[in-house]
Amino acid sequence: MKIEWVCIPIAFFAAYLIIKWMLRSGAANVAIDSPCARSLHSEAVPRSGGLGIIAGVTAGWGVLADGSAFHVLIPAAALAAISLLDDIKGLHAGYRLPVHIVLAGLFVGLTLWPAINIYAAFAAVLAISWMTNLFNFMDGSDGLAGGMAVSGFGFYALAAFMSGDTGFCMANLVVASSAAAFLTYNFHPARIFMGDAGSTFLGFLSGAVGLIGWQKGIWSLWTPFLIFSPFIVDTTLTLLKRLLRGEKIWKAHREHYYQRLIQMGYGHKKTAILEYFFMVFTGISGCFLPYDAAKWYVIVFVTIIYLILTSTIDIYWQKFIFRKNDLIKNNININI
Repeated sequence: MKIEWVCIPIAFFAAYLIIKWMLRSGAANVAIDSPCARSLHSEAVPRSGGLGIIAGVTAGWGVLADGSAFHVLIPAAALAAISLLDDIKGLHAGYRLPVHIVLAGLFVGLTLWPAINIYAAFAAVLAISWMTNLFNFMDGSDGLAGGMAVSGFGFYALAAFMSGDTGFCMANLVVASSAAAFLTYNFHPARIFMGDAGSTFLGFLSGAVGLIGWQKGIWSLWTPFLIFSPFIVDTTLTLLKRLLRGEKIWKAHREHYYQRLIQMGYGHKKTAILEYFFMVFTGISGCFLPYDAAKWYVIVFVTIIYLILTSTIDIYWQKFIFRKNDLIKNNININI
């Protein structure tokens, strides 16, 4: 085994041991997620686990000694630092979003420019900024965001391996391994959350690494979209519906599809497992897409599956709300 493969267990144990130390020492309590009307948990939980993920990725990529990796890591770590401040003190979205865009622009300038034109560069900045935020939006249930990171970067690694790029494969396995270490503490019942620092870090990496793989010719732009589509579709559809209703899309809420499943009685554990199965399905679809001559059929098929699933959840949600309102009208105590 080549020495570079050591980066994978190093990343796992770096993340695992740091999170373990944070929980035992109380350092994890630097940021606490207290339950509120928009929460899906009932007890205060530390939300600093993302620091372990960042440490694992940094240690693993350091072993790889690939200088180009730091073009991704530096802006991602800077983003995580700002997000950690948000976890601790809270920052207005009006301050956070410009930082996301500037750091996405820094990555594009360092890594993709001038190989792409100005229009593609602008689109890349928007895509990375959107991935950064949607990962944050979807980090609201035990094991969900960590599972998406393990699956997403795992399938990125598989696609890179099949293309013969072992270095890029290992770089992605480092991220998946760090997320897996976090998941041992975050699967239901969660002892720690990744917080904004971890979710924005992983969201940024998912977009940036997806674009690097496209630039390398490993996959088409559809591949990262399909692999991370469980998060992309849920967030995009939910926010579009809120926007059409004239609601403030940056405000916390409990209207994502995964949140509806939990509220309808599936709970954190069952919802996470259902999402994992779907992540594997979309990951396989995206990973093998470049090798499928009928790739448009794959995209259409996955789209139909999404339409069926989201429509079904919407229908059952309306029935659930009707029943809930009926119980309230009849003064029956409920706990939702």
